[in-house]
Amino acid sequence: MEKIENIKQKSEYCLSCKVKPCKKGCPLENDITEFIKYIKENNYEEAYKVATQTSVLQSVCGRICPHMSQCEGACIRGIKSTPVSIGDIEAFLGDKAIEENYKMSDLPKINTNKKVAIVGSGPAGLTCAAFLARSGVQVTIFEKYDKLGGILRHGIPEFRLPKDLLDKNINKILNLGIKVEYNKEIGKNIQLNELTQKFDAVFIAIGANISWRMDIPGEELDGVYGGNELLEKANHPDYTGKTVIVSGGGNVAMDCARTIKRLGAKSVKVVYRRAEKQMPAEKKEIEDAKKEGIEFLFQNNILKIFGNNKVNGIECIKTELVQKEGDTRLSPVNIEDSNYNVDADYVVMAIGSTVEKEIIESLNLATNKKGYIEVNENYETSTKNVFAGGDLVGTKATVAWAAKTGREAANKILERLS
Repeated sequence: MEKIENIKQKSEYCLSCKVKPCKKGCPLENDITEFIKYIKENNYEEAYKVATQTSVLQSVCGRICPHMSQCEGACIRGIKSTPVSIGDIEAFLGDKAIEENYKMSDLPKINTNKKVAIVGSGPAGLTCAAFLARSGVQVTIFEKYDKLGGILRHGIPEFRLPKDLLDKNINKILNLGIKVEYNKEIGKNIQLNELTQKFDAVFIAIGANISWRMDIPGEELDGVYGGNELLEKANHPDYTGKTVIVSGGGNVAMDCARTIKRLGAKSVKVVYRRAEKQMPAEKKEIEDAKKEGIEFLFQNNILKIFGNNKVNGIECIKTELVQKEGDTRLSPVNIEDSNYNVDADYVVMAIGSTVEKEIIESLNLATNKKGYIEVNENYETSTKNVFAGGDLVGTKATVAWAAKTGREAANKILERLS
């Protein structure tokens, strides 16, 4: 009861703006003011139906989206005061829908004989599967692990997204009648041409789980890890009493740093070559990391990693931020003779990620200059009736943006199948 009263207070704080800037700030364009209106009226089921017109991951997005750079950051309340706590309200609504078994909003149905394969079960795959299934399509998800969730399961730490809650949100989606084939990895034990022969359309959303390298001396040393791989496989070394350097400024870097600190590291330092206000990580994640004792070396760049077979430390150089011609933001430039060394036992690269090259090649689909799968405005690849979304096509790396590609691709697939 106390939680409901708290959410009601947060909902009443919403001004029910006619222009709905929060909707414009949300990648999924959720009609936030509309579902908050129903919450104000204690009509939670109708609020959930409004929310599911555009999204199916309320319990997830309400917890892990970078709200201040999306919906909450666009809230009119935030101009002179604190924005509406949209994330908390959305998470509450998603949880209540699971508890009360609310139905999602109705969608127009098409010929139920149509079959679509979804490869990957991250936010893009799950969202695409849900919107197709709700429209009467027979959907089968192919997942390389024995559990669904993709980056939501293997990239987001438990302290940010409890896995039992993730399971409940996923089960609500599967209850739409979706089939799953586990331990099936595209390019390994199942091939794209097999799927195109069995299904009317295929949607590929396998995500990007190979960490970028900095191409600096010493990256080959024992003790250098990729952040994405650490989070995905949870195959951590013993950090007890050790000093760990995390290179990067996004949420993956924050998740790595906070996870490693929890696993017993004596010291965790995040090295970021720009200023704090330029960090792409959610502000709350940065503040939480600081509270947990993680040190930040802003405007510092790693030049090399040194050690005899194993990491002993890094060489850093300080940077200054300058406006380069043609750039939209300040660029970091190394300050001459500002080099210094930092002792370290491990270094984690969390500067970005890409899709495994061998899998990209196995798909035999056209790619763009950056190595992503090339899609047209309909999310269709160079092979007819094969669609793709999420990290695979270079989408902005947030759950909401990935989910949006899944929903939009589902709509285009439905148009094709109709």
